[in-house]
Amino acid sequence: MSPGIPLGVLDLVPISSGSTAPEALRNSIELARRAEEFGYARYWFAEHHLNPGVAGTSPAVVLALTASATSTIRLGSGAVQLGHRTALSTVEEFGLIDALHPGRFDLGLGRSGGRPTPPLPAATPIVDGRAPNGLRIPPRFSFERLLGSPRIALQRRLLLLPDAKSQDYGDQIDDVLALLAGTYRSPEGIEAHVVPGEGADVEVWILGSSGGTSAEVAGRNGLRFAANYHVSPATVLEAADSYRAAFQPSDVLDKPYVTVSADVVVAEDDAMARELATGYGLWVRSIRTAEGAIQFPTPDEARAHLWTDEDRELVQDRVDTQFVGSPGRVADQLEQLQEAAGADELLITTITHDHADRVRSYELLAQEWRRRGHSSQSS
Repeated sequence: MSPGIPLGVLDLVPISSGSTAPEALRNSIELARRAEEFGYARYWFAEHHLNPGVAGTSPAVVLALTASATSTIRLGSGAVQLGHRTALSTVEEFGLIDALHPGRFDLGLGRSGGRPTPPLPAATPIVDGRAPNGLRIPPRFSFERLLGSPRIALQRRLLLLPDAKSQDYGDQIDDVLALLAGTYRSPEGIEAHVVPGEGADVEVWILGSSGGTSAEVAGRNGLRFAANYHVSPATVLEAADSYRAAFQPSDVLDKPYVTVSADVVVAEDDAMARELATGYGLWVRSIRTAEGAIQFPTPDEARAHLWTDEDRELVQDRVDTQFVGSPGRVADQLEQLQEAAGADELLITTITHDHADRVRSYELLAQEWRRRGHSSQSS
């Protein structure tokens, strides 16, 4: 276990049952302030659309609001979905917020709208659902049923202009980097300079769930990479391995740099943590049936659901790999994840029905993490 592994926060801006989007936004901004006090290194906002229970639709907008309420914690997108955006619009948005809060932003870029990557041979052997150090690596979940959903098709239709076609992801990343650096040239040789945006002091990250395009693009460009254990635990080691295999040193990095996400609920004891996490399975089910993330249920609401075998199969990998328990138990699991993936940082996402329990979960984890001698400073 390497000493000094920083923790960051990944926030979807979840809406709890009986609550509202404005309240969720206020809660997330307050949580960012508290995370700064607790010593977290980063605070990232995800991008999701058409979800009744998730208010994080535009990372740049929420980041702008949060920057004014915080002062030192790094803020970022986890991730901007480039499948329905242009390189120019992305650089302009982050250039604007960097202009007023320079040097604090992580531009996390994600690929959306593509086909799932076929399974790749893993450099890390998985035996009986475990990595060599015992980390649980469940069977691979098939996202094919989601891609065939009419709701997913509707979302894509609403996000894209009529007859628009998404740019090749690798080319799009090249354009983002060139616009930031001021070196962009069109095929005809015409220059483009983004004001504000060119020269913005943002840290570029690529987020990926598997060992496919995202990992390769991050590696060949020498960028930082975020691997996704909390959404696709089966492929997290494959993603990290592929990124490292593709890595080429760049002006910003001389060696690979990885953060890995984990879904976590911490309470004073294991029983309380399990109670707070009761709604997680039902919430994941709503995502994987393509109905859109529901408002996060109370434990009683979750217990009222009549589970079918198909329901359980939909969520089993996520429920089995959520880290739930006392500060010591969860910190042990996070150290195991860090070791298995060789992570330089960890990215923590926590959802509970009550905001106070969510804040307390992050506080307890930060206290235990510091007790073990980990630093909050990122490289």
